[in-house]
Amino acid sequence: MLKKNLLSIAVVTAAMSLAACNDKEAATDPVETDTTTEEVVVEPAVGTAPEAEAEPMADPMAETDGMATQTIAEVAAGNENLTILTAALQAAGLDTMLMDQGTKYTVFAPTDDAFAPVLEKLGVTKEELLANTDLLKKVLPYHVVPMEVKAADIPYGTDIKTANGATITISDDSVITDATGGKANITGTDIMATNGVVHTIDAVLMPE
Repeated sequence: MLKKNLLSIAVVTAAMSLAACNDKEAATDPVETDTTTEEVVVEPAVGTAPEAEAEPMADPMAETDGMATQTIAEVAAGNENLTILTAALQAAGLDTMLMDQGTKYTVFAPTDDAFAPVLEKLGVTKEELLANTDLLKKVLPYHVVPMEVKAADIPYGTDIKTANGATITISDDSVITDATGGKANITGTDIMATNGVVHTIDAVLMPE
């Protein structure tokens, strides 16, 4: 009986030892995990493109001489204050001279109001004055200098020879004195044309 009990104990002990071994193996077996390693691709650094060089802005105060698109005759024809002068140039056939691109001119242009005292002094109408081409051909070239003279370049106090051969003088306060001692104020300057420049005046210049 004792022998039988001892045998039973031995069997139970062996069974327990075997179970413990199995549990230990189970605990130490690595657990496979389905882990996916994501490959990270690092893009190469791209250098910053240099900024485009900004183009210089146009200077609004830049010289505008190159912007002239009309001749002196065309400038006068397009000025509402120079209608009598334009008609007189056309009547005397001098408008073609002031369209010439081969020569630079300076024109001291009497405004329409400047002709009023002349008409009164001569006792003629505007139409009668325009019909007197001999007078126009003598007087009108006296307002023309055969070179370009801007306001800043006027030689004050010096005789200035005009296109009809007679001279005028200009004081430093912009007053023109003609051959008869008559006076004319320069009222506008540097109206640029493709073949010269126009300055407006408030009286008609008389060569004699």
